[in-house]
Amino acid sequence: MTKESIIIGAGPGGLAAAILLASAGVKVKILERLPILGGRTSSLEADGFRFDLGPTFFLYPRVLEEIFRAAGTSLRAEVEMIRLDPQYRIQFGAGGKLDCTSDIAAMEKQITALCPQDAPGFRRFLNENRTKLALMEPCLETPFLGWQDLVQTRMLKMLPMLRPHQSVDTYLKRFFSDERVRLAFCFQSKYLGMSPFRCPSLFSILSFLEYEYGVWHPIGGCAAVTAAMARVAERLGVKICLNEPVEEILFTGRRAVGVRTATGTHRTDAVVVNADFARAMEKLVPDQLRRRWTDKKLAKKKYSCSTFMMYLGVEGEFDLPHHTIHIAENYEQNLDEIENKHILSQDSSFYVQNACVTDPTLAPKGKSALYVLAPVTHQHPNVDWAKEKTGFRKRLLQQIAKAGYGNLESKIRYERVITPADWDTRYEIYRGATFNLAHTLDQMLHLRPHNRFEDLDGMYLVGGGTHPGSGLPVIFESARISSKLLLDDLGISSAPLAPPSRPQAVTPRANAMADILQSFTRLLKQ
Repeated sequence: MTKESIIIGAGPGGLAAAILLASAGVKVKILERLPILGGRTSSLEADGFRFDLGPTFFLYPRVLEEIFRAAGTSLRAEVEMIRLDPQYRIQFGAGGKLDCTSDIAAMEKQITALCPQDAPGFRRFLNENRTKLALMEPCLETPFLGWQDLVQTRMLKMLPMLRPHQSVDTYLKRFFSDERVRLAFCFQSKYLGMSPFRCPSLFSILSFLEYEYGVWHPIGGCAAVTAAMARVAERLGVKICLNEPVEEILFTGRRAVGVRTATGTHRTDAVVVNADFARAMEKLVPDQLRRRWTDKKLAKKKYSCSTFMMYLGVEGEFDLPHHTIHIAENYEQNLDEIENKHILSQDSSFYVQNACVTDPTLAPKGKSALYVLAPVTHQHPNVDWAKEKTGFRKRLLQQIAKAGYGNLESKIRYERVITPADWDTRYEIYRGATFNLAHTLDQMLHLRPHNRFEDLDGMYLVGGGTHPGSGLPVIFESARISSKLLLDDLGISSAPLAPPSRPQAVTPRANAMADILQSFTRLLKQ
């Protein structure tokens, strides 16, 4: 008899899981609350302009390529993508800029202009993180369901390079003395919604991935990738139901056996949750059924920052980079105001995507679709967005003039603003924390909600709220992990894709390994 699975949410994780499960012969139905696909990786379209709602960078295509391959197709066959060079421009409020490129000699020349003694550190950084990624990939591709998984061989090999006591910024001091250069290689921690001064050093691989594998733009935006995934899923027989919010997950004892929507009851052999983790728990699962992840415990967890978004259709075109990241003059203060003080900064960091310079399909001729993002605190009593929205918008328009866009106010032909309050209420994201649970050491690996959800049977998680974490490549990886667990539990064999060859790491001395493991365990228990 054919096994069935229901997936709650048609975001990238849910679509990836649907492809993998359907490829293995499972009958899959996706129930999506909104009238469009993609969740945070959907698009906004109006007046001839098209914007990605959330992610605008496409990184590390290998994972999605392997998922498509399981469905008998390829990423290249489904989506047209362009590798950007430069990847992005970083401009520093403290002075100077970098047009970041994977051309090593050109990058070294630019670093020399900022700090001559730091230029040799670039190659050393790439070489060390190439090895680090090779060691980490098996961990990112494997479920962590308990403490025992920490002491397996693959984890032990990784520990010497993990440096759990260091932040990304501290780790980078081994390569770069200039704070601006370090920021160029650690601002990527904001992809996880975290400060580089607190983000664990293992996430230095984020910037490495950009230089090694490129920053890509899918023609039509990142939402074009989501649309391609939906097409592939439907070719495999997946049924996608839009405008059908799940109102309740049904249980027999502690086992998920189906869901209820306005159209009725849907029974199933397994439930995959691709909705925002904390919000899904509090809305769809009775509190008394949860042990580790009760409402009270969820409220005490650490959550990422949020984002203030502006989607601007403007008159004119701009001879400016596809991506520009502006880092506040006092970046550490800016992050402290976001993460600890929960107030709005007067000098905000911001990001502008000028995608039409690469992809003219996103705006009418002679116009541009500008995507503007400022990291801000998640929902907090200190900030009332009903009062602050207008003033912060004005301040952000003044800020983006620093990136070369001048006075945009009179050129705006279309505008939409999304605040953390909107992320919370319209998009059902807990506290409006757009990057989900923070990636602190006490909320990683087995300390994150498990891919095979530990509180209930027959329930599996995909997306940024489970292992390995946030960001499209890792969300796709979560789908692979959770799908494999689900198939194993249903007694369905799936032919695993052979992993790419990886360099062999030198095994450290046993006593050194024991010391590192003991240190890592202490930190996780704190």
